[in-house]
Amino acid sequence: MAAVFGEPLGFRKHLMEKEKQHTRAGDTLAAEVRALPWVKVEKNYTFTSPEGDLVLADLFRQHNQLFIKHVMMEPEQKWQCEGCSLALDHVDGLLPHFEHHDMSYVAVARAPIEQIEIVRKRMEWRFCWVSSYKSDFNYDFHVSFRPEEVKAGKTIYNFREKKIGPQTYTLSGHSVFYKNAKGEIFHTYGAFGRGDEQFMGIFRFFDVLPKGREEYGPHHSLPDWAKVHNHYENDGKHENACGYLSH
Repeated sequence: MAAVFGEPLGFRKHLMEKEKQHTRAGDTLAAEVRALPWVKVEKNYTFTSPEGDLVLADLFRQHNQLFIKHVMMEPEQKWQCEGCSLALDHVDGLLPHFEHHDMSYVAVARAPIEQIEIVRKRMEWRFCWVSSYKSDFNYDFHVSFRPEEVKAGKTIYNFREKKIGPQTYTLSGHSVFYKNAKGEIFHTYGAFGRGDEQFMGIFRFFDVLPKGREEYGPHHSLPDWAKVHNHYENDGKHENACGYLSH
């Protein structure tokens, strides 16, 4: 530790100034995000929950702000998306904080609700997760794509044209909505691709580790290391839990 007060201290102080600049730039960028033009949602959408059908306004509950996680799960999909699962693992502990920040959090997938509930219960997630199978919601917000669109190469994802399929016709993302006093709903923000990382704090932990994210496999991205949390070799048991220290 003594070396910290020697030459390395100068490097650290220089880097800290760059970190502060990055933080301040992030604050400015966040303000620009909040200033984006809002787009009024004119269309009615139906969602299915375990208790029955809902409309978009219902997903707000008593709040004015709605944060939706678009989950990569299609009807009859046999695999579970590691990236979406990692994002959803962040949520349960934050639900009380969301609740007191005028924010409703809802995950949405195009898979039927019966298929969704099997996964949600297996993963022991408590947040609300609904199906958009009965509406065009996924298609209109460019996270699902009809086969004829894929065949024609006319698919838009992350605000630009992108070739999709054939392994999946659904991708992931996040969308933010606001409901005003008159009940009008507006789409205020969307983030897709690596834009999703801002909502996953695990990357901030990994990025300061000496070994970093360890994305050294064929993808050079999240699939190189992330697994569904009960698919790791220790079968989801947590050696980082406090009881481990007493052994």
